[in-house]
Amino acid sequence: MKLSRTRRRESPETIIPLIDVVFFLLIFFMLIGRMDATAPFDVTPAIASTGQDMPGGGATISVAADGTLALNGGALDRTGTLDGIKGILANDPRTLIRINAHKSAELQAILPMVAEIQAMGAMDVVLVVTPAAP
Repeated sequence: MKLSRTRRRESPETIIPLIDVVFFLLIFFMLIGRMDATAPFDVTPAIASTGQDMPGGGATISVAADGTLALNGGALDRTGTLDGIKGILANDPRTLIRINAHKSAELQAILPMVAEIQAMGAMDVVLVVTPAAP
């Protein structure tokens, strides 16, 4: 009678060190990355005399001094911006819409857009301003 030894299986390589590396990279990029959309042009908001801290999240419309528009960091025309907002509100009508307008931007270009966004069903439209110096 011949007894054979069972062959030892090679242990599979563990992926736990790889998971650790992935978590370290995730934390690293979360710490150094910006969580807010950046406009493709310079925007210096107006200075507020009163107001509250702005809640986070939502979509950002940036308005340059010359009236150029951007939605969440991507330059668009007025129709494209409003279509983008309509799509965002279709997914979640409670989405905060933030308007980050340059202090020299014409108010007559901003207010009609706010009215159109509210007509689309937006519950919160916020105008970004710079806090006044104490």
